Amino acid sequence: MTKIIEEIQEQPKTYSGIIKLGATTASYDLESEPDTFFPIDHITDELIQTTIGGFVGEQDQIPPIFSAKMINGTRAYELARKGEVPVMNPKKIEIFEFMANRTSEDELSFIVKCTKGTYIRSLAHDLGLALKSGAYLASLRRDGIGNYNLSEAFTVAGFEASLAGH
Repeated sequence: MTKIIEEIQEQPKTYSGIIKLGATTASYDLESEPDTFFPIDHITDELIQTTIGGFVGEQDQIPPIFSAKMINGTRAYELARKGEVPVMNPKKIEIFEFMANRTSEDELSFIVKCTKGTYIRSLAHDLGLALKSGAYLASLRRDGIGNYNLSEAFTVAGFEASLAGH
């Protein structure tokens, strides 16, 4: 089965989580503190739905500077943590599905199905820009890859029990 790991990794990914509206962070997630704040009172549920629809499809995405991308032999996050701003080249990605619902005035619960290489942190940041505000990723969970879904996964106890039965 180890021979098919690379094939599995190429499959579409499904993620869920929370996007926080009205602020940005340097890392696009909770690794760094919110540094800039924006109004959100203009963001309606209709605007959210229209805007997320614009992200579905193939597009160029710029990875966050706090990523493991190599820049001249050094990880981008290492440069960013030194205060440098590495130039990040866009990467072709595809968003197959993007659903989001407001769970509070400044939070969206979301589900995204996308290609390998998609940065959900960048998607959250870009959504904030598209909403003429700011946003960052507050939580993230990978729910599936290809036909493998977290809802069908073993717990450690369940896996141990399955081994004991053999």
